[in-house]
Amino acid sequence: MQVFRGVGHPALAGSAHALTIGNFDGVHRGHQAMLALLTNEARHRRLVSCVLTFEPHPRDFFAARAGRPELAPPRVTTLRDKLAEIERCGIERVVVARFDERLAAMPAQDFIDTVLRRGLGARYVLVGDDFSFGAGRAGNYGTLDAAGERAGFDVARMMSYEVHGLRVSSSAVREALAGGDMARAEALLGRPYAISGRALHGRKLGRELGFRTLNLRFAHARPAAGGIFVARVHGLAPAPLRAVASLGVRPSVEDAGRVLLEVHCLDWPAALGSEGGYGRLLRVELLHKLHDEQRYASMEALRAGIAADTAAAHAWWARQDAVAGGTSR
Repeated sequence: MQVFRGVGHPALAGSAHALTIGNFDGVHRGHQAMLALLTNEARHRRLVSCVLTFEPHPRDFFAARAGRPELAPPRVTTLRDKLAEIERCGIERVVVARFDERLAAMPAQDFIDTVLRRGLGARYVLVGDDFSFGAGRAGNYGTLDAAGERAGFDVARMMSYEVHGLRVSSSAVREALAGGDMARAEALLGRPYAISGRALHGRKLGRELGFRTLNLRFAHARPAAGGIFVARVHGLAPAPLRAVASLGVRPSVEDAGRVLLEVHCLDWPAALGSEGGYGRLLRVELLHKLHDEQRYASMEALRAGIAADTAAAHAWWARQDAVAGGTSR
């Protein structure tokens, strides 16, 4: 999959694209259905499948401009994970457009002419049922459809996607994650909720406490999930490793506002040695929430808290093994 930063690359203007537009936070099952339809249309029309997405999220931009960052939605996925999931859906190109003052002020017709037609060579455009665009969100599906009829590109609209009568949306995923309902989040996403990134060196405090951890950065200040989780780690060994993980600002250690995912593997592979995990690209699935982050009064209290979380993770895995064993019989 090719990734372009911005619309101005000549390869984009010189191609004919089947295009969809959106933030795709989480790349949930509704997004996946839309991307499947897009790839099918692209194949039949002999077009290049392309996703136009935005960074920062438009609501992040408007919240910052208003001086009220709390109005920005918590982020489900980092850009890295969003791009990885879009690639898994078979998309050939992604354009990551910077959402800034210029784009926010662009009238709907200018967006159609400048971005969609001249910038991206759109021949087929697929949007969601609640799609809006342009300054003041003045443009909608009807605006786009009428413009396509005049300019010679096709426009289609996909209605909302439901699972067990529940509309699948990024907001629904955020609600599930905020409530620690990882099973519901998995049902909406079609996969366990996961965060990926390079394992970084930290302060090595975990070693002092007797619990080796690997750190991954979450690039946004407000992740949709947070707390202590039973986890599964991919990328350290041929098979995924069982783990306990903390996602948040580590209030007992620094509380500096920087969001980290700290992972302690329940069984560290001896082949990795003491430093073998660093620099690896890991994917950490958060499977079950144990509790919210807690502030401990001392390092000894923190050590006891981590020990209790580790024991709870072992117990959770033991229950899963018992259920799996009973099912196999």
